[in-house]
Amino acid sequence: MKPFTIGKAAKATGVGVETIRFYERRGLISQPKRPVSGGARDYGPEVIDRLQFIRQGKEIGFSLSEISELLALRDE
Repeated sequence: MKPFTIGKAAKATGVGVETIRFYERRGLISQPKRPVSGGARDYGPEVIDRLQFIRQGKEIGFSLSEISELLALRDE
C-alpha cells in the first residue's frame, strides 16, 4: 500500500487533518518523521488502521481515554 500524506490519510479515514494532528499530540498515533529530502510526511497503513479504530471507537461512544487504553492493549 502506498503511503498517505496527512490530507489523503484524513480523507481515507473520515477524520480531519487537525484531528490527526490532535491525535498525534495526545499520543494516540505517532507522527511520521519528515523525509530527509523534504516534502510531506508519509503515513503508513498502520497509522490508517489506528485512525479508523479511533474513529469507530468514537462513533460507538468510547472516550479518547478509553480508546487510548484499548490501543495500549492492542499494542501489547
